[in-house]
Amino acid sequence: MNSEIFKKIENKYYKDRPDVSVGDTVKLHLKITEGNKERIQIFQGVVIAIRGEGINRNLVVRKISSGVGVEKIVPLHLPSLEKIEIVKKGRTRRSKLYYMRDKVGKRAMNVAKTAKKGEARE
Repeated sequence: MNSEIFKKIENKYYKDRPDVSVGDTVKLHLKITEGNKERIQIFQGVVIAIRGEGINRNLVVRKISSGVGVEKIVPLHLPSLEKIEIVKKGRTRRSKLYYMRDKVGKRAMNVAKTAKKGEARE
């Protein structure tokens, strides 16, 4: 009984998002409010983990900025997340890419055997 009520309430908050998987390079268009001004900030990085399910689904996105690794945990159905753009599809054998945290330089954001958007995965 309770789960049916939760599902009815959650359905209002679901957003239409693309099918993002671990290893994909994505651009997150986040709406940022500073005072009374709003702007959209783009965060581009590799999805290293996906946690939760349903309305509680979170993406862990990692990028290298000025030689320092930056991770952002973003709820998939966050109202301030304008859109998710998939730049490159990555093919991985693992569901969590936490080993990417130890990599440095060019290898830090390289996911093995990647296919660009629109191309078929092997």
